[in-house]
Amino acid sequence: MHETHRLAYREAMTTPKAARRAHIAMFSIAAHGHVNPSLEVIRELVARGHRVTYAIPHLFEEKVAETGAEPVLYRTTLPSPDDDPSAWGTTLLDNMEPFLDDAIQALPQLIGAYRGDEPDLVLHDITSFPARVLAHRWRVPAVSLSPNLVAWEGYEEEVAEPMWEEPGKTERGRAYYEKFVNWLTENGITQHPDPFLGRPDRSIVLIPKVLQPNADRVDERVHSFVGACQGDRAAQGGWERPADAERVLLVSLGSSFTKQPGFYRECVKAFGDLPGWHVVLQVGKHVTAEDLGEVPGNIEVRDWVPQLAILKQADAFITHAGAGGSQEGLATATPMVAVPQAVDQFGNADVLQGLGVARHVPMDEADAGTLRAAVLGLVDDPEVKRRLADIQREMATEGGTRRAADLIEAELPAAE
Repeated sequence: MHETHRLAYREAMTTPKAARRAHIAMFSIAAHGHVNPSLEVIRELVARGHRVTYAIPHLFEEKVAETGAEPVLYRTTLPSPDDDPSAWGTTLLDNMEPFLDDAIQALPQLIGAYRGDEPDLVLHDITSFPARVLAHRWRVPAVSLSPNLVAWEGYEEEVAEPMWEEPGKTERGRAYYEKFVNWLTENGITQHPDPFLGRPDRSIVLIPKVLQPNADRVDERVHSFVGACQGDRAAQGGWERPADAERVLLVSLGSSFTKQPGFYRECVKAFGDLPGWHVVLQVGKHVTAEDLGEVPGNIEVRDWVPQLAILKQADAFITHAGAGGSQEGLATATPMVAVPQAVDQFGNADVLQGLGVARHVPMDEADAGTLRAAVLGLVDDPEVKRRLADIQREMATEGGTRRAADLIEAELPAAE
């Protein structure tokens, strides 16, 4: 039997036709790019009659509650989405140490919050270190909901080991691993931190498979790609395309790494008063319209936008190439100029360019002339339009929210 058909058969045989009502506990951190991808899946599980609790810091309490899940609040020491991006530091250890420190202080809070109300199954974002520890303590299944790429066969040798080679030799790096190992050991886990973080027993991947590097080397017995789980986003509000706009461009660097006034000024220079073009420029909370100087009338400056609503009407998208924005661009068949800022965005930018639907422009090369040439070249290229249409059709077959919920229900322990 062909591998794809075999996996489909296995899913069909293991997915319950009418799953029992269960208590499912989701765990995440206070970050838009990690909470938002899970929300439609949680909403679907609630609609199917499951009781879903969602452990999250207070900042996201209302957003979680809107799905019908019960927020379980815990205090966090991680930087807030409203903080200056510099709060995350600049090195690998700067980025990783806060997650471990937060996990260590959050775990006792979560043990207490769930005492006497332990779930039947744990769902968790890839950044929620305490979740797998809790699943181990409670002896219940754990399922990772990954909002971005997952490890493939050879990932450790090709990516992780080179990335950690120098930091791992430092006293600080050795101390990080020692603290991590000690924490896991104290909680009865003998697994090394690297596979603990990167090799879950079961994973549902909330991105389209075309965004996954080396997808042919991903173990699909562990990782199931379900594609975009976007919902209608009506609660975010709508957006109306100006009647006189021949072309619409959205510029957004997401929610975290938006403190880039120089970049936005280059966008104004590139597209200001460009005949027939209307530009929506999202600048985030750390930049104001005054920082941009004189802004022509065809440029709409906003600190936040209903991104998906605009992309459904846009002709081009300048993006930081986060996993969420990348798949929204693909789902709406919008040509993209990728200007990555951090973490997985650089790899996403390369993947999008490799698909033939985007141009990867490094931030230090993102001047007005380069941005303008990239956008105009993409929107006038029929091959880009054809590739986007093909990918859009392929994504529509991946199953999205309903398939994600089916797969989660298939992991529930059988009723005793």
